[in-house]
Amino acid sequence: MHIISRRAALAAAFVLAGLTGAYAAEVKYTAKLDGASETPPNDSKGTGMVDAQFDTATQKLSWTITYSGLTGAAIAAHFHGPAPAGKSAPPMVPITGNLASPIKGSAKLTEPEAKALADGMMYFNIHTAAHKPGETRGQLMKAM
Repeated sequence: MHIISRRAALAAAFVLAGLTGAYAAEVKYTAKLDGASETPPNDSKGTGMVDAQFDTATQKLSWTITYSGLTGAAIAAHFHGPAPAGKSAPPMVPITGNLASPIKGSAKLTEPEAKALADGMMYFNIHTAAHKPGETRGQLMKAM
């Protein structure tokens, strides 16, 4: 009986370890970008989408951002936070390099940045010459 209990305990430990590993997985996030979501809102016809994945084990955020209809070329783009929709916050994760659509990239987040993302307190925006504070913005939310 004692051997069976040990085997059962070992089996349970492997199952729990597997569940823990499954829990540390990719969480998908999305954001719809538009001028109405900017702070303050603007009348830009620009629209876009952020599709992102966050690996909870490595803290790596990967993204593909597509957009169109801006008043001009993107001059800057950032993930900002922590802030709810309608409030401003400083950049947390700057985007470097080519800002033409689609923007693809990744970054390792700090604990505060990962918390802001998980709490729905991170947003993305694109800046243009005509809209230096930001032309389009979208709050990152867990994808359904």
